[in-house]
Amino acid sequence: MNLNIENNKVLLFFNKFKILNPQENKRILAYWLLAPILIFFIVWNVIPLFWMVGLGFYKYTLTSSEGVKFVGLKNYIDILSSADIWHSLSRTLLFALLGVGIQTLLGLVLGFLFWGSKKMPGRRMAVTLLFCPMILTPVAAGLYFKLIFDPIFGIVNYFLKNWFGITIDFIGNAKWAFPAVILVDTWMWTPFMILITLAALGSVPKAELESAEVDRLPWVKRILFIILPRCKFILMLGILLRTIDSFKTMDLVHTMTFGGPGNVTELIAIYLYRRAFVSFTIGSSSALAVITLLTAIAFTSIYLYILSYKERKA
Repeated sequence: MNLNIENNKVLLFFNKFKILNPQENKRILAYWLLAPILIFFIVWNVIPLFWMVGLGFYKYTLTSSEGVKFVGLKNYIDILSSADIWHSLSRTLLFALLGVGIQTLLGLVLGFLFWGSKKMPGRRMAVTLLFCPMILTPVAAGLYFKLIFDPIFGIVNYFLKNWFGITIDFIGNAKWAFPAVILVDTWMWTPFMILITLAALGSVPKAELESAEVDRLPWVKRILFIILPRCKFILMLGILLRTIDSFKTMDLVHTMTFGGPGNVTELIAIYLYRRAFVSFTIGSSSALAVITLLTAIAFTSIYLYILSYKERKA
């Protein structure tokens, strides 16, 4: 009833100002209602995207007096032939592979444990507390762990010194900085994979699980032939989202190490930030942003291809 009243109000509004006659052309009414969202999307997403792609073909440095100069594909050629770029890209790929892999494994294990312990006392409280790291902003988490890993007054080194008589500079040591960043990222985003796992397990038909219980099917076969085939789409979606987000990781690393020591933790987003907002090479940075976008699209395509392989084969 309320919905009909609202629809009538919309129709009366259009009739009053004679913008159109919605009763004669409902399709135009739908366009009018979608127009604000489409305008917002075009202004804040489509236009900046094309602007960035266009800047990638120009030599444009804010600190230079030469002005804007068209150079064609020179920015892309310089980027692809730069050793620093390939180092940052390899660091990013390693960060995504290790981080997302560990988070997925932990998320699957803990998700199965929470899914199979519905009668455990305090289960809801435990799940709520487990999701708290995901709520924090990456900047706050990075600053928090930077203080925890501090070699002088950090709590981790306090226990290491008292128990083992050693002190480790997790942030300033090239050997430990990259694992420390992966550890913090895993701490933050493993709850997300747990949530994805619980959502995937909730989509498994109860009738099939009850049939497997009656037939006394081993748990390994239940997981391989009943649970995973039903959960694979949601799980792959979670892995895809985390992989794309790993390519965009900048705030956490920026707060903890700013790509250091040296360039050990310099992910592609940190390198892009330095070129755009420290060196102010806007043209080259735009070309690098386009390459990063295409890399993320390539990974997305690979995930979707793997996900739909059996369906296309059938």
